[in-house]
Amino acid sequence: MKKIQIINGPNLNLLGMREPAVYGNLNFDAYLERLRSSFSDCDIRYFQSNCEGALIDKIHETGFTVDGMILNAGGYTHTSVALRDAIKAVEAPVIEVHISNVHAREEFRRKSLISAVCKGVIAGFGLDSYRLAVEALVI
Repeated sequence: MKKIQIINGPNLNLLGMREPAVYGNLNFDAYLERLRSSFSDCDIRYFQSNCEGALIDKIHETGFTVDGMILNAGGYTHTSVALRDAIKAVEAPVIEVHISNVHAREEFRRKSLISAVCKGVIAGFGLDSYRLAVEALVI
């Protein structure tokens, strides 16, 4: 059974309420149930924090024991060298995920500090971006 750690960053606790035109109407807990039932042969773990240090701690805690990580770093994608260093320090492959197409949004969202140290990037497919990331890790 593959172990997958999903890590969501700041403001993603507001999915389903925050900017539904951009992020949709479904909260992440409801989506996570669907994801887990679609991949019943995987142990999909979930963590969300609005705090950069807590995200780094979770990467350190799980990055040597899971088969892969899916990281939606939210706004920290564009600002955090510390997250980049944490990803680079662990053994598990990391897939960078974004719900929206960040390249079709504001200019500052088009630069990711973490992409270069991730196995891949999936963006713009709504919450389905997470399913695509799981598929990439289990194939």
